[in-house]
Order: sequence, then structure tokens, then C-alpha cells
Amino acid sequence: MDRVETTNLGARHLRDEGLSRPLFDRGDFRIPAGVAHLCAGGETAFLWAHDAALRRYAEDKSAGMPGRTAMESAIEQARTRLAARWGVTAGDIGFVSSVADGVSMVAESLELRPGDNVVVDQVEYPSVVAPFARQRFAEAQNKGVEIRVARGTAPDRLLGLVDGRTRVIGASCVSFMTGERLDLAALRGAADAVGALLVVDFTQAAGWMRIDAGVADFAFASCYKWLLGTTGIAVAYWNRARQPKWEPTTAGWHSIDVTGRPEWTVVPAVKPDAMRFTRGNPAHGPLYVLNSALDYLDRFDPEVVEAHAHGLAAALIARLSDAGIPLTTPSDPARHGANVCMDSSAAQTMVVELHVRGIFAWNGHGRLRFSLHGYNALDDVERAAAAMREIWRA
Repeated sequence: MDRVETTNLGARHLRDEGLSRPLFDRGDFRIPAGVAHLCAGGETAFLWAHDAALRRYAEDKSAGMPGRTAMESAIEQARTRLAARWGVTAGDIGFVSSVADGVSMVAESLELRPGDNVVVDQVEYPSVVAPFARQRFAEAQNKGVEIRVARGTAPDRLLGLVDGRTRVIGASCVSFMTGERLDLAALRGAADAVGALLVVDFTQAAGWMRIDAGVADFAFASCYKWLLGTTGIAVAYWNRARQPKWEPTTAGWHSIDVTGRPEWTVVPAVKPDAMRFTRGNPAHGPLYVLNSALDYLDRFDPEVVEAHAHGLAAALIARLSDAGIPLTTPSDPARHGANVCMDSSAAQTMVVELHVRGIFAWNGHGRLRFSLHGYNALDDVERAAAAMREIWRA
């Protein structure tokens, strides 16, 4: 079945049956029978098809130089496909081992001066903040760099902290902690007004939400959540149109633009595209899994996947709110993603009680989180809401 046919099927599914059936076949995933798997924001269930992808990697790794050629082809295949999904060119896409690794490379490349500031949210993911916060203390000349932390829940809370000394605005498209979806266009405008960088983490969006990466100067996304991949590799985006002169301060054999034997008395140039992020071998095994995941996601219209996951999240928000369960996730559809979150000192206890009931949710940082994806449907929402009503009363 070709892409057009599967896209039309996805559109009919959403139009005719709404959210009552999963968009993805649950049998395609390692989801135990009878389980409502609601933790895509932590770890998605593994596709059975990934077994064959790992086997292909093992075969190519064992095949000598032809195998290495196949492994390099897998890199380019993934770059091309991710670029199409993110609305950019393949040359804008590279790979890092993690979002933390990529943000660190950006932070290390900046000449921050005393009096400069970096604006982030109070509940921003540590990988977006820690590289700048650690750099502040690691380099004596940067001790005056301020990390400005936006607090509260007002939609424009970050904008009020931006001024002429702001060098970076760091933001997650969708919060891992609260499920809030930020207005990236507004942050882009604020950054442009003062000449700051906008660094975005798309981890909690990529795979269910359509991505317009061009809004950012640099963007990253882990692959083991909604992208249906695994750990060990993350997407790195460099907006070459906005930041044409950017160079990392460190490099490795894979990221330098040198043929033959380099002359080390001369500083080696780095590659002209976003593969300058990839200092050493990318994790080829996870790359094969990522291509397998993209094979699967490409069977579905991204607009339909987004509507499905977002619609299920809205349905769960409504049911939990009606039950009087306080959420940190905004109820406004324009301000939430596919995560539904609540703060509680008993979050871990609730996750365990849900697990006993066959409902997989996620804990961490004193927060209970449900995450919806294509293999979920209203039956999962109803089960989670019913269980939470019982647990909350207790």
C-alpha cells in the first residue's frame, strides 16, 4: 500500500470513527495484552519491526566495507526523512547522542559575557538549562552570566524576562513537566527583537506533532519517545539561514571536513552542514531503529496523528478535571500537547497503583504524567480516568 493510500485511510479513520479506535495497530507494538500504554512521553512501546532493523544492522556491521557503506546510507536516509518531517533540508539535520550533548555543544560555542542572560522556564527540562548553568560556573569570565527563570503559569511569562542582554531563550515545545505547549512564534519574535538565539527541545512533540523547525536557531529531539525509536541518538537541527557562521568549538574525526591525512598544524575545518554536530560515529544501531520507526510513522498522515494524540489528551483532561483532579496541564487546546500532568507527592504511589490495574503511566520530579499516542484510543482514556477517580478518592 503506497503513502497516498495510507494517508487517505488515516483521514477516513479520524473522520468516521473519531478517537474510538487506535490509529496505530496495537499488535504492531510490544504492548502486553490488556495494558493501556500511556507513557509515550517517557518510553514508547517497541515496534516488533525493530527486531528486523537491529538484525539488518548486525548483518551490515559484520559485512566489512560494504556494510559500512550501508551504514552510512542509513544516516543519509534518516536525515532526508527527518528533514521532510521538520520542513527543512537534509543538510540542516545532524545527530548527537542526546539532547544534552547537542545543547552543550551550542552553549560551549557561545562567548557569553558578564551581564548577559539566558532565559528559561522554571520547569524547563534540565538538558536545555544545565549546559548554560554549568558553563556559567565553569568559566571565570562568565561568572556574571545570569540564568533568568520564568515562574508561574502566565502564557507570556518568558517574554517579560527578555531584554537587550538576553543571548539565549531555551524552551521545550511541549513541557515534560506540565504538558504545556509554548508559543514558539512569540518566543521567536522576542529573540529577534534583541538578537538572541532560540534553542528548542522538540522531544515531547516530535513524532505526534507536526514540526516547523525553522522557528528555532537550534533544535533537538530525543528519538525514544513519540518518534518510536530508542536511546543513543537524538536529532540535531542547525538553522543555517539564521546562523550561517556557527561553529562548534570541539570536533572529532566524523565532524571535520578533511580528506586523506590531515595536517594537524592547521586547525581542521568542520563539515559545512549539520553533521558538524556529529563528532564521532553516530549510533548506527539506534539509527537503523530510527529508520524503522520512520517507516512506520510515514504510513500515517502527520496531521491525522497530531489530531488523534491531541484529541485524546483533551478528552483525558476533560474527564480528570470533571472528577475534580487538579492538573498542571492547561485545558486550553492551544496551550497543551499530548501530555496530561498533575503534581503530587504521591505520584509514584499512584503510578504503581495504576500499573497494577494494567495502566502504564509515568512519574518523576513529583509529577504524574499520561502521554497519548497513535496506539491509544478512548478506551485507554476511560480506563485511566476511572482508575484515577478511585485512586484520588483513596
